[in-house]
Amino acid sequence: MIELDHVTLRTAHLAATRQFFIDLFDLEEGERPLEIQQIPGHWLYSGDAPVVHLIGSYGRGTPIDGEIIDHIAFRRRGYHDFIARLKARRLPYSCMSLKGLAEHRVFLRAPGGQLIETVFSGEDARRAFDDLGLEPTYG
Repeated sequence: MIELDHVTLRTAHLAATRQFFIDLFDLEEGERPLEIQQIPGHWLYSGDAPVVHLIGSYGRGTPIDGEIIDHIAFRRRGYHDFIARLKARRLPYSCMSLKGLAEHRVFLRAPGGQLIETVFSGEDARRAFDDLGLEPTYG
């Protein structure tokens, strides 16, 4: 068995990226180990788990060549509330409905340009399908 422990994003937009995850994903800033506090950054928690680690790059260490992570996906609840948050902040987003999986996905960009996917299933997916006039083919 494997579990995702955390995601680390290096960004030149440290404050904006921190606020982005706090505002949209209800994460809370928490403690970072003493050994790394000289590195600019934040650890953002979901409950007791530090799931998003942010490191300030300030123009250093950004990949130019080679492979990079394409996107990060979070599964969450509260579809209508999430869409309202995006609209209130005038953040552009796009959607993908996977009727066969009974899932609805919302894509947006963090302030540093990273692609963030948000997956809604169950009742939240049904609400999204209703909004779009779709019928799920699974579940």
